[in-house]
Formats: sequence, C-alpha cells, structure tokens
Amino acid sequence: EEEDRIEVVVPDDQLSLAIGRRGQNVRLASQLTGKAIAILTEADASEKRQKEFAERTEMFQTELDVDETLAQLLVAEGFGALEEVAYVEVDEIASIEGFDDDLAAELQSRASEALERREAANREERRALGVEDDLAALPHLNEAMLVTLGKAGIKTLDDLADLATDELIQKKRQEQCRRAEDAPKRA
Repeated sequence: EEEDRIEVVVPDDQLSLAIGRRGQNVRLASQLTGKAIAILTEADASEKRQKEFAERTEMFQTELDVDETLAQLLVAEGFGALEEVAYVEVDEIASIEGFDDDLAAELQSRASEALERREAANREERRALGVEDDLAALPHLNEAMLVTLGKAGIKTLDDLADLATDELIQKKRQEQCRRAEDAPKRA
C-alpha cells in the first residue's frame, strides 16, 4: 500500500498472457486500478518471499539479539518489524509454540530498546543534516521522517511551507526508490 502498487503472481506459463501484447494487459489493468502493477512468476514470488524471510530473520537476530531459530519463529508467525513485536499484546507473542510470558516480555523490552536506539541514531543524523528543532517539533513527524526531509533539503519550517503537497509526495517516492536501490547493497 505504501508504494501504491500491486503485485500479481501468475504461473510461469501464463506470464506472457498476463502481460499482453507489448504490455497492453498490464497497462490497462494499471489504468483501471490507478496503481502500478508488477507481475511476478511463481518462481520469482517464491524467491522474493525467501529473501524477505531471510532479511527479517537477520534483522530480528541483530536488533533483538536472539538466535536464528527464535528469529525465524517470529517471522514465520507473521512478525515483520520491530514495532510489531514492541507494541503487540504480550499474549500474542506468548502464544507462539515454545514461547512463554517471560520470553514475550523480554522480546518486547528488547524491541522497544532497539526502536529507541534507531530513534536516537536518526535524531543524531537529523541534527548533523542541520534540520532545525522547530521543524522537529511539528506533530506526527518522527526522526526518520525528519532525516528524509533533511536529505531532500527541507531543514526549516520555511522550507516545508514553501513546498506543495505534490512536491512532498514526490520527495517521499524518491526516498523510497533510493532505499530500494540501496537494499541490495546492504544485503
């Protein structure tokens, strides 16, 4: 949803049919839905899921300081972000087979600490970029958002006020594209 796109998975032998002659089918479907459409074969989708599983597992291992098995259990149960672990009801984590209330509480504590570390790192980066505290005081902006604004040259309230809504959306999309391009480099 954040990327405003749809991923469609088709059997390998149906790929050309889904795309259509010169991309006509996918182009028309995109126009009808108003969203970008990416067509993946079953093999591509499986590879993507495996990659996402491995990335999330590694993130939980690093951020929560847990072993690979525990991290894999979290991912297999549908947890994909630290926020989910930190803010979900303890019972939901404790209901995972092999987990108990104490382990769930410890995992939530570690997730909260990791989120605090991220926020502190983003705060330092924001300040290094020269984003003013007045801008940071605006409601609903977190430090990661402020870093994105700072990288786009928006460092003061006046800079922000000078932008139209469509310019903000464009800058957000540019940042998402930059992150997508950087993702393989980090792996």
